Amino acid sequence: MFQQFIDILGENGVIHGDEVKKRPADWVGSSNCNALAVLRPQNSDELSQIMKICHSENLKVVPAGGLTGLVHGTDCQNDEIQISFERMNKVISIDTVGKTMLVEAGCPLQKIHEAANEHGLMYAIDLGARGSCTIGGNISTNAGGNQVIRYGMTREQVLGLEAVLADGTIVSSLNSLLKNNAGYDLKQLFIGTEGTLGLVTKAIIRLYPKPVSTNCALVAFDSFNQLTEFFGLVSNAFGGALSSFEAMWGNHYELLTTRSNRHAPPIAIGAPYYAIVETQGFDEEKDSENFNQVLENLIENEKLIDATICQNQTQREAIWKIREDIIGLYQLLAPLAIFDVSMPIVEMENYDKNLKAAIKNEFGDAAEVITWGHIGDCNLHIVVSPKVWNDDTHRKIEEHVYSPLKPLNGSISAEHGIGVEKRDFLWVSRNENEISLMRTLKSALDPKGILNMGKVI
Repeated sequence: MFQQFIDILGENGVIHGDEVKKRPADWVGSSNCNALAVLRPQNSDELSQIMKICHSENLKVVPAGGLTGLVHGTDCQNDEIQISFERMNKVISIDTVGKTMLVEAGCPLQKIHEAANEHGLMYAIDLGARGSCTIGGNISTNAGGNQVIRYGMTREQVLGLEAVLADGTIVSSLNSLLKNNAGYDLKQLFIGTEGTLGLVTKAIIRLYPKPVSTNCALVAFDSFNQLTEFFGLVSNAFGGALSSFEAMWGNHYELLTTRSNRHAPPIAIGAPYYAIVETQGFDEEKDSENFNQVLENLIENEKLIDATICQNQTQREAIWKIREDIIGLYQLLAPLAIFDVSMPIVEMENYDKNLKAAIKNEFGDAAEVITWGHIGDCNLHIVVSPKVWNDDTHRKIEEHVYSPLKPLNGSISAEHGIGVEKRDFLWVSRNENEISLMRTLKSALDPKGILNMGKVI
């Protein structure tokens, strides 16, 4: 069997035996790959040939990109083949007039940013894992990131896709048009479906003119009502220029600054809520003047309790490093469980208070719940550190986090996907008929059940 793959991919394209376990299975390197073999195609044709063999032999496959996912969506069993896209990593072309880019699935997000920047353009999706995550992984999970409030999620950035189906069929739907209503929008079958319906190989993504100005501030509030009122006011004041509104609960901010000394606090600790507010524009002088004026007026009208406006890129990066320090949370709070949920903004304060009370009641006063997130797009990230851990700890925490979301019409996954970790709680966010239709699609496109089995549904 391995020789068939070697004949297609060459010796360097097939990893098997003891070499497999030398490869990491996750972004922090805490586990090793457990696959039967790792196959590394260089193009769609090679992947098609691989999939024809796997389909014929009933070999299960798991696609893998940058391994930055948090829901075990790329976990492999020892009878499964991992398909790594690390050699399909090119920016193929850029259309500066139509503002599109054709990329391979394994292209790192940061490489896409850099390529767009060379032409005075930008790709709108930005994540803390930009240096490791790949566009194929972003597409398969419909990644969000820090600028969803202005540009939308990955789904809004993808114009066309090429994908390989379970039987090796190449479906090339590489549309580059903003308007194309010719029948079914087939790319949607592969966006957010985590490689369970087909393996994305190429994508045409939207680009935007690169803003010439970025203005950023860190703001503190004495209540959640004050935070949400402020959000409404800056949304009205800045309109489409508002690109980010990222909230941090007080314990998140304090943990990553004064409690750990990982970051210098740009403003004093002690407030219950903080937010990063950021705008982008195309007139540096006027944008800065407007940003400062709006913030000054809000300060004068006591719509916040403290603030600092970044004067340069260094100060801006220092603030964002606090928000994006996921590694710090792992190091400071492990063992922990991390979550990505969404709900109406008006429900967030009570949800957070009730969750903290439930966790302390379950695990004791030493347990911690750390909350932050993309408030502007209804998304919270939550870390639960119970300070004790046994076989059923994670499931107990999941029950406390997920079950209250159902009456709120919330979602167990705002932007991280379902993978294995959230599969058993899909019912919280999807009804019986929706899940049944998902199974119908899975059966139609992957009748032998070889594509990322056990993930999502």
